[in-house]
Amino acid sequence: MIADVIQSEIQELIEQRKLAELKGVLAEWHPADLAEAIVGFPIEQQGVIFRILPQPVAADVFEYLDRATQKQLLKALGQEDTVRILNEMTPDDRTALLEELPSVAVTQLLGLLSPAERATAQHLLGYPEGSIGRLMTPDFIAVRDEWTVQQVLDHVRQVGRDSETLNVLYVVDEGGTLIDDVRIREFLLRPLAQPVREIRNSEFFALKVTDSGETAVEAFRKYDRTTLPVVDSAGKLVGIVTVDDVLDIAEAAATEDIQKMGGSEALDEPYRQIALRKMIRKRAGWLVVLFLGELLTATAMGYFEEEIAKAVVLALFVPLIISSGGNSGSQAATLIIRAMALGEVTLRDWWQVMRREVLAGLALGGILGVIGFVRITAWSLFSNIYGPHWFLVAITVGLSLVGVVLWGTLAGSMLPFLLRRMGFDPAASSAPFVATLVDVTGLVIYFGVAALILSGTLL
Repeated sequence: MIADVIQSEIQELIEQRKLAELKGVLAEWHPADLAEAIVGFPIEQQGVIFRILPQPVAADVFEYLDRATQKQLLKALGQEDTVRILNEMTPDDRTALLEELPSVAVTQLLGLLSPAERATAQHLLGYPEGSIGRLMTPDFIAVRDEWTVQQVLDHVRQVGRDSETLNVLYVVDEGGTLIDDVRIREFLLRPLAQPVREIRNSEFFALKVTDSGETAVEAFRKYDRTTLPVVDSAGKLVGIVTVDDVLDIAEAAATEDIQKMGGSEALDEPYRQIALRKMIRKRAGWLVVLFLGELLTATAMGYFEEEIAKAVVLALFVPLIISSGGNSGSQAATLIIRAMALGEVTLRDWWQVMRREVLAGLALGGILGVIGFVRITAWSLFSNIYGPHWFLVAITVGLSLVGVVLWGTLAGSMLPFLLRRMGFDPAASSAPFVATLVDVTGLVIYFGVAALILSGTLL
């Protein structure tokens, strides 16, 4: 890996005290690769490396670090180094860092910023937490409708160095209201004397400062853009959001959903950096709930104690029955939760989903039921393991699998809708939770079918 090569080279130069040579080496690498390599060093050496880096490069590398490393590094750096990094950071990345720090630390860091950067940071932090207002950057290029292509290109050359991106330019009126967004390629391919109004088409989509991060993710996915404008309630252009920030939101949301579906609270921190006590606390809650749920399985087994005593052979298939139901429920829950996250299904689609899952559950249960029936039949031809009533046992297991898998599929697919309707996160209907629910009800289905089919023979 590139990071390993960089790390080895940096370590060698630090040990040899060749700091001047190290500065030249650091300048040769991409900031993302440097950030990946620097994380492997002790925090003290990280501080040394950042003091050597040129000011703009140090800010770029710092932005690629995860939040936990950034916070540790700020504590290790002196005030002067902290000031130069924070002032050079892009406003959106700086806001993302500040909003995770304690209010006392935020106040101290804001006091270190230049007046212009402090005003920008305070303005962005004034928007609601989790909103696009905190995610956006105010560094964009706005042009006027009456300008010519020549004037636009001259303006880009003059102010473009401070812009977050040059891919898209934004057309505004005298009051700053957004009129359109136009890709810069449109200006590069037009005559220099052509006015902007003849180039734009007023077909654009803008996010509102109060929109959530999830709204931004969906908008970028829908419109296939690398950047989107952000407007206030009056339609005035106040900033832009770029796809790299939205990808961070999508990754964080996906990570949180996966952790919840695994039967845990969202860790909110990298696995290797979260405190052990905190990780145990986040995992213990769900484990206790699931354990208490599984105790109901023991209760159900006790309820059917007489049936098991009369037909011990039924106990052989209990793990098979409950695991099949839990697996089918986990499958369905995972598919529906992901479909909800992608906007493929909404609350109003619950009936269509139920109809599909009934058919799917019957088909999947039928497949497993046939396999179970054939397996018992085949074994009974060569042994007496299932007793003289093996045929009835095979039918019981086969029909039970159909019922349990159908119920598991329905429970797994409908539970996310129920949670969403109640205002909870559908990801909370984790696979372990669905499996626990289906374990208990699966036993009831299994022994209920057995009572009907084996009554008068084994029971």
